[in-house]
Amino acid sequence: MGALTDKVALITGGNSGIGLATAHQFVAEGAYVFITARRQKELDEAVAAVGKNITGIAGDVADLGDLDRIMAIIQQLKGRLDIVFANAGVAAYQKLGEITESEFDRHFDINVKGTLFTIQKSLPLLRDGGAIIMTSSVVGSKGLGNNSVYSATKAALRSFARTFTMDLKERKIRVNVVSPGPIHTPGLEALVGASGDHLEAAFAGSVPLGRAGRAEEIAKAVSFLASDAASYVAGSELFVDGGFAQV
Repeated sequence: MGALTDKVALITGGNSGIGLATAHQFVAEGAYVFITARRQKELDEAVAAVGKNITGIAGDVADLGDLDRIMAIIQQLKGRLDIVFANAGVAAYQKLGEITESEFDRHFDINVKGTLFTIQKSLPLLRDGGAIIMTSSVVGSKGLGNNSVYSATKAALRSFARTFTMDLKERKIRVNVVSPGPIHTPGLEALVGASGDHLEAAFAGSVPLGRAGRAEEIAKAVSFLASDAASYVAGSELFVDGGFAQV
């Protein structure tokens, strides 16, 4: 028996990186998983990689019509949710003085609006006592150059964990955020323009553990927050960052 046996989970941005690693972890722990992504080809590849107990639904979390369709499919196929992992997000460097309106809107539409409405529209399906986890970031707490817009969106999610916990306390739904540090993902590789040993070198000096993390390490933390092992954890932020934002 896995820690998530018979649970039904939704993971947004489940086609790669942390989302895909978490889909693997949830299924290994006994859950049935729905994943979303905007591009059908990548979604299909992710479903094939997990292989069982998974359904992919194409959609954009910033499009409320897409979210309605996603929830309708989950309702039709499973009739409930036990876990919502609002993970979809975007990141781009922009220096103050060079920030564009289009990038500001893109970040807040996907990272903040998309997360909020993913959760709000899931509530009729989410059972009492269920779990909501959001992907925040160490940059929600740590000031880094060229990150102001992205950092603000991630700080908003930390605030959501607190306020949603209060909004949902009568239903005993636990809301938490996981805040990764630098993690080996396609998104980070594209952002910093490095991969493999070059990516390790970029963070070796700033992360106390001397390396970038792996998506699987975040997935295990998310699985903990989704499970009954975290039954007394609510409104919290779990840093999985190799100590990057802690010392």
